[in-house]
Amino acid sequence: MVDGYPWGTKSTSDTDPYTQAPDTGVVHTYDFTIARGILAPDGYSKSLLLVNGQYPGPPIEANWGDTIQVTVNNGITDPEEGTTLHWHGFLQQQSEWMDGVPAVSMCPIAPGSSYTYSFKATPYGTTWYHSHYSSQYVDGTWGPMIIHGPSNVDYDIDIGPVTLNDYYHREEFDILQDVMGTDLTKVRPASDNNLINGKMNFQCPDSTSNSTSGPCVNNAGLAKFSFQSGKKHRLRLINTGVTGIQKFSIDNHNMTVFANDFIPIEPYITNVVTLGVGQRSDVVVEATGKPTDAVWMRSNLTSGQCTEPNNQPLALATVYYEHANTTAPPGNDSVAHIDTSPPCENDALSLTIPAYPMPAGEPSTTVQMNVNVSVNATGHLIWTINDSAFRGNYNNPILLLANTGNISYPMDPEWNVYNMGSNQTIRVVVNNISPTSHPWHFHGHESQILAAGSGSWDGTIVNPSNPQRRDTHILVGGGYVVFQWTSDNPGVWPMHCHIAWHIAGGLNANIMERPDDIKNLAIPSSAFDNCRTWDSYTQGHVVDEIDSGL
Repeated sequence: MVDGYPWGTKSTSDTDPYTQAPDTGVVHTYDFTIARGILAPDGYSKSLLLVNGQYPGPPIEANWGDTIQVTVNNGITDPEEGTTLHWHGFLQQQSEWMDGVPAVSMCPIAPGSSYTYSFKATPYGTTWYHSHYSSQYVDGTWGPMIIHGPSNVDYDIDIGPVTLNDYYHREEFDILQDVMGTDLTKVRPASDNNLINGKMNFQCPDSTSNSTSGPCVNNAGLAKFSFQSGKKHRLRLINTGVTGIQKFSIDNHNMTVFANDFIPIEPYITNVVTLGVGQRSDVVVEATGKPTDAVWMRSNLTSGQCTEPNNQPLALATVYYEHANTTAPPGNDSVAHIDTSPPCENDALSLTIPAYPMPAGEPSTTVQMNVNVSVNATGHLIWTINDSAFRGNYNNPILLLANTGNISYPMDPEWNVYNMGSNQTIRVVVNNISPTSHPWHFHGHESQILAAGSGSWDGTIVNPSNPQRRDTHILVGGGYVVFQWTSDNPGVWPMHCHIAWHIAGGLNANIMERPDDIKNLAIPSSAFDNCRTWDSYTQGHVVDEIDSGL
């Protein structure tokens, strides 16, 4: 180690995170089994799809430049399903077949079989993993990830992940059948609760009532966090939810935001952090209270036409100082902040300036994507990009086809492939014709966010010398986001809304980057073997793909 860190003297401000990542040679191995189990995170017992029987799933931790190796065993039965895991936000340079997107980068892992993912831990910061097979992760197939690396702020204590997620009591496939059905009164299901680190209370109908899967118990318990007076605490906020935009705060305390997604930024102070699904923010909170203080940690789901409905929007957790009474809830001196931020927008781009500067160049090509919602000829609600809803073919991943030279797909217009050819700098203007917001996520890159807002883009770039970069940004209803990136990662990269029900309805495009170089990717035989196993499984089993597949 140099200077006591595996990444040596590399820093947030003078090290290019895309071309100068360390290679430590350290490998972290994990063994995950995905299977059904009955749990009651909020007191309401239900069947979940769990990783190693845990909710949330086990955390993954590594240093920047390490290798992460995860063997995933598909133990899903009653009924059987395929599965995958996606490692949200990782660049997967020269390793897209490890990105975990069925029908795009790999075939699903068949029931009873296993697949080993191996990829470089870069960039660094806070993120999560989740199933990308249909809307499977709605039922719990997800967990947090921490990649330790340089920091541009000082702190004393790393509290670790703080996951925020809207939560449903019905099983995922039952909800999906409504979302993909023809009864349009059921296509926007309301979530039942909102959780912090997988916990929150739920008011059962009565003390002896049963849920559909088992008993319902009041006062299941809240997540608890410890603060030390005068110390600075790092919190790793992650929206691991299904649909909802989270508004996170801690009573009586401000937060210093210093990273968004995997991007360290110039620190700024706020009292409410807004996170769409898939987004992360790293914050430092100074414990300015008394040693006996106890305060509420809160996360509120936004409401209204710009987002999806929820029945219980408020998630609570407790923060106890070192001499607080940990058996009592916070009292009246725990005062909530008044949220004056827009309900369905990220903080202004003018506030979010990356620590490592990269100017916005001139694009080699510009693509317009118009997002809309409609009812198709069979009466189903679909979400479209340029009037086309994505639907994947699990048996024919686009990346593997492209690697063998097939880059035309004349029979599959629903694959929504945008071939960018050899263009070096790609600009995509996403225009939202629909009234609801979409957390727009791009795989394989941290895009520059040149502009975002309501109405139509007027060509103005915010902070052109160093625009914000991140892998997910909220596209507001009736608005736009302008993404730009350097074409340095050959592959077929999904670009989609991260609301589970929207991507289920087809809201995904696939960016084909440098197709001539895709043919030269050294995709290992294990990826093709996995497809042969899946193909063999599907010859004897009907796969009930009622949605886009993602």
